[in-house]
Amino acid sequence: MRRASLLACSALFATLSALQPVAGFAASPVITQPRANLTVKPYVIDPANEPALSTAQIVALLRKKVKHVFVLFQENRSFDSYYGTFPGANGLFSDNGKQVDTSKLPGFSQTVLDYATSAPITITPFRLGPQSLPTTGPTGVAVNQGYSASTDDVDHGHVRMAEKMDIDANGVAHMDQYALVEEQKYTPAGGAPTLEAEEFGELTMAYEDCDTIPFYWNYANRFVLFDNIFQTTIGPSTPNAIAMFAGQTGETQWVLHPSAANADVGVNPTVGVPVTNDNDPFWGSKLDTTSGQPSQSPTTAPQINLTFASLALTFGGGELYDIVMQDKAPTTNLADVAADIDEIVGNNSLRTPWGWYEEGYDHEPTDPTSTPTHSAYVTHHNGPQYFGYVSDNPEMSASLHGLNDFFADVLYHNLPDHGVFYVRGGYTNQMDLKPADPDPTVQKNFLGDDDHPGYSDSNISESLVAREVNAIAASPYWKDSAIIITYDESEGDYDHVSPPIIKYDPDGIPLGHGPRIPLIVISPFARAHTIVKEAGDHNSVIKLINAVFKLPALADLPDEGAARVIGATQFINGVVMQPYLGPEDAGVPDISDLTSAFSPSRLLGVAPVLPASYAEIPASVVDTIPPYGNNGCSAIGVVPEDQHFGITTTLPPHFNPRPSTNPG
Repeated sequence: MRRASLLACSALFATLSALQPVAGFAASPVITQPRANLTVKPYVIDPANEPALSTAQIVALLRKKVKHVFVLFQENRSFDSYYGTFPGANGLFSDNGKQVDTSKLPGFSQTVLDYATSAPITITPFRLGPQSLPTTGPTGVAVNQGYSASTDDVDHGHVRMAEKMDIDANGVAHMDQYALVEEQKYTPAGGAPTLEAEEFGELTMAYEDCDTIPFYWNYANRFVLFDNIFQTTIGPSTPNAIAMFAGQTGETQWVLHPSAANADVGVNPTVGVPVTNDNDPFWGSKLDTTSGQPSQSPTTAPQINLTFASLALTFGGGELYDIVMQDKAPTTNLADVAADIDEIVGNNSLRTPWGWYEEGYDHEPTDPTSTPTHSAYVTHHNGPQYFGYVSDNPEMSASLHGLNDFFADVLYHNLPDHGVFYVRGGYTNQMDLKPADPDPTVQKNFLGDDDHPGYSDSNISESLVAREVNAIAASPYWKDSAIIITYDESEGDYDHVSPPIIKYDPDGIPLGHGPRIPLIVISPFARAHTIVKEAGDHNSVIKLINAVFKLPALADLPDEGAARVIGATQFINGVVMQPYLGPEDAGVPDISDLTSAFSPSRLLGVAPVLPASYAEIPASVVDTIPPYGNNGCSAIGVVPEDQHFGITTTLPPHFNPRPSTNPG
């Protein structure tokens, strides 16, 4: 094992005279399926029969056809934990439909220490079904195996996630310390692991399938699943929510202002840049007495003002001067993007309307009075709120909304004729859905709908996404839509694919890329029953948005570009910085623009577009917990790869899906 690998990375980083670019993963061809273990639906087009169009031709057609991009942005799931047995995907037991040698998968076998004897136990990924009744463990103690839809939250902080990935001094992630690092978090210093510690370690290796999350798998089956998309930053939700909106977490701000460097080594990490932790934004914190922006958990140590470029600027197009004139503190908020603003306005492109809809941001139907309680609001999930030039600007911050506003705007056709719209859940759900698990503690504590383990239930969370997709499908927006279902980060759960490590933080700890996350594309113009193998990260979503709406790449803006040049050449504390610090929507290899998700035949009109009914799930099913009576795979006609190949997994000896919620 390589428990000292982070220190080795830091030492290497401190002595390098140059850090060479990392190539990452080469893009692979589109893989289509029907396969033997899928119910074959209509609308499949053989790739050999698709017209051969260049990327530029695809983009030109997308600009004519797609007017509304919806990003349904969920929380904390690794690809293997949700789609590791999806047919045809690069998963735990197969790739491209062929069974793999699991002994060659990075980290497939991992170790925890038995809490009773401290002896090492080898565990491998195991299926967590929708209802595993309590059993008796080998020591005669009752083991709570619970329900897979409601699981506790494992550690996904920046440092521990990097330790779990086990990145060596050469930048190779071995992906083999998930279970042990998690167990050690709960092990008393110098002592033996506790039962809780062992259970948390084992939890990192669990995976679910279509019996637990049939709606998600149904979308992945019918439309396009990307199986090689990584989280941008190794770390928790906040940095990756910011990266979804800005393509980075503040590397260019760090380069321009070295004194603002974040530091994650030590007991009290700072709140500088690049952002690697979940500190709340200043706006809405206890220190903010003027903006009136909400905070679910106000803090006295908020994140510093983010002053690098984001989509909020490029969305402004030729009207950006008029928009930034509304900024309440332009000297502070706009100093690092002045040249960017000039460049954007000079392009004289059309303004792109946008909205960030997040549960609890304003008054919701679940609030008891006309005064919003923000009880559902997860402040550190709202990426745009961290930018002063958004939160301090009434015209910009008017694009921030609550979740119910999304459903109202779609239902009453209040959205503009084009634009980009992000949708996020929160700590509760507006349909008053309850987990399937009758345990009173679970019934109380797992009411969230953003998919975050520890407070959200998977059934309730996919129900929210299904309601969102259904709303779009039933609206006039379906005919010109592209819907992206994706995640901020991987939760600290196991994934076997080693990401390309292309950047390091101020302490020399690997910063990115993190493990794989799921990403699905749904559209009338999408391919059907397709898996795309191209590599990417959150910048892939930005690249698609840039392409559809003719936006300049964030990486090519002058202020960001100048900072990237400095980052690649200037010594800071005797260390040469890296060439890929900053946004990755241009100039970084192997970042998909997601255009492979779209069918040339459908864009050209020589094949029928996918009807809204193909995306819809009946409301009676969406609002039923558990969906399909825990038989989701049969209901949607999919056989997971472990079943297809006759593989049966076993639960670890002391497994408990909720070591903290239901201890013992």
